[in-house]
Amino acid sequence: QVQLVESGGGLVQAGGSLRLSCAASRSIVSVNSMGWYRQAPGKQRELVATITGRGSTNYADSMKGRFTISRDNAKKSVYLQMNSLKPEDTAVYYCNFNWNTLDAWGQGTLVTVSS
Repeated sequence: QVQLVESGGGLVQAGGSLRLSCAASRSIVSVNSMGWYRQAPGKQRELVATITGRGSTNYADSMKGRFTISRDNAKKSVYLQMNSLKPEDTAVYYCNFNWNTLDAWGQGTLVTVSS
């Protein structure tokens, strides 16, 4: 089993920035991919960004140019730098780590963007 601990959410004004972090309790050297997803009230969970074990990244169209996903193997962590935040970015953000035999989710961290 693995535990994922998220941090970095909070309240920010529109146009501001936040950096989310997600740390795993085991090595991520062999991870297939890591990602961030979000779920706004009354909506389905959606992809924000992913990064593969080899470092390839993928972003949802509405996040391109504003959000950056990165990883640190030594810290067993994935990060999401969010810039130019908009009220519609308000959601609970979840991290996800995928290994061959395990798929794990963080507990979620709330991001609220005020107008």
